[in-house]
Amino acid sequence: MKKIRHAVFWPPFLLLIGAALLSFTNRETFTTVTTNANNWVISNLGWLFSISGLLMVIACIGVYFSPLGNVKIGGPDAKPFLKFGNWFAITLCTTIAAGVTFWGIVEPIYHVSAPPESLGIKPNSPEAAIFSMSSMYLHWTISPYAIYCVPAIVFAFAYYNMKKPFSLGSTLAPILGDKINGKTGKIIDAVCLYTLALGMASSLGTSVLNLAGGVNHLSGIASNPLLWAIITAAVTITFILSASSGLMKGIRILSDINMKAFYGIAIFIFIVGPSSYILNLGTESAGNYFTHFFEKSLFTGAAAGDTWPQSWTTFYWASWFSWAAITALFLGRIAYGYKVKTMILVNFILPAFFGGVWMTIFGGTSIHMQMTGGKLADIMAQNGPEAVLYAVFAALPFAKFVIPFYLFIVFISFVTAADSNMEAMGGISSSGISPQSPSPGIMIKVVWGVTVSLVGWVMISFAKLDGIKMLANLGGVPALFLGIGVLIALVKIAQNPAKYDRTTKVDKSAAIKDADETKAV
Repeated sequence: MKKIRHAVFWPPFLLLIGAALLSFTNRETFTTVTTNANNWVISNLGWLFSISGLLMVIACIGVYFSPLGNVKIGGPDAKPFLKFGNWFAITLCTTIAAGVTFWGIVEPIYHVSAPPESLGIKPNSPEAAIFSMSSMYLHWTISPYAIYCVPAIVFAFAYYNMKKPFSLGSTLAPILGDKINGKTGKIIDAVCLYTLALGMASSLGTSVLNLAGGVNHLSGIASNPLLWAIITAAVTITFILSASSGLMKGIRILSDINMKAFYGIAIFIFIVGPSSYILNLGTESAGNYFTHFFEKSLFTGAAAGDTWPQSWTTFYWASWFSWAAITALFLGRIAYGYKVKTMILVNFILPAFFGGVWMTIFGGTSIHMQMTGGKLADIMAQNGPEAVLYAVFAALPFAKFVIPFYLFIVFISFVTAADSNMEAMGGISSSGISPQSPSPGIMIKVVWGVTVSLVGWVMISFAKLDGIKMLANLGGVPALFLGIGVLIALVKIAQNPAKYDRTTKVDKSAAIKDADETKAV
């Protein structure tokens, strides 16, 4: 804590604590303020979230085939400190893997039972099933990973190749120049700390509801604020212990376990589930998704006064932007020694493919159950969204073994994601972070872990799923504008990488010096 960056740490920390205290002392005022702010965001900025998400996809594809794609992070002689398999596992588990464990089964039921009214799709119809699955592809494959990938590329290049500080302000160096070393950089870091804290609290809330539903299904214990508090405490203690063990120990081991668990349960569900239906619905829905990609990506519902895109697509884009800002610090840091196009493969292409496969299997299973009389929508209305997960698993073979295993996956998924983000939040709150001294102190990780957990518990206790969505939306706004700036910076770098790359200039000057010394000898 002696190395704390006061201007970066205290503003977001005090804002979060103030929000939590206000919710306890004046719940009505707290709810009114957050609801009004949330309504303003989704009503006025949904279009900007949609356009920005689409531009991120275009940028990833363009950079892959540009000269920047062949630039190595850290310079021509940089050697990776992570093996490719470990790198991919950590990257995947750091981003949206915690979310897929909950929404992969639950979200399709919302869409198939209540599709957008403006599209004229009859609930629980074949058209609704296709719409539901194609919407899962929109929300969980190409676009979200592009939102993560762009700032990760820019930070990695700025930190290792441009030799800029460990700061989110460094991602704007191609635009702002040396201004990012002063107050501007500190303001950007403080704002993005706040957005990630809200995003993490949102994700924590999702995981806690998910786990509580499983505990309720197995033991009959009511899913209420007391149970949520116990689960929150268990999750918090675990990810703090993991984060304290260091990058090469905790998160590497956890992500490896996490990936194997993902593969195992996905293969199991595919084999025992409606395999033929999964494949056929996935194929048909993928065709619909790619055929209507631009239409779905830019659907705002404004013409018909339809609020569906605001409740879903805007919510997700806000969530991804709020996480992506600071997660980029971690994703960029572990990309050292690899080319930019390999970064795009690991941070964009492969995770998007994984997301598509996961949603096809789990979403296809829940849609099939709903369409064949499973009444999952009724279960959701009566017992909450978390109950849907375990109703699906209960209908599958070996449910007594599958449900505890799934609970383990949910738990380990959030712990893995929280571990990496505690590392990034601690790093950006601390001074003296460099490639030679990359890790922050343990205490700063503990402080952020406890704070985020407290805010997450407060929101789900008072507003449940709506609280989760409000956290994500509010956290995404400042991160959205940073994302737009980072996108502009990436375009500038891609136009002339050599102009910004100090590693190649250092290498050239060293080569000239060596040649002069050789001549002198």
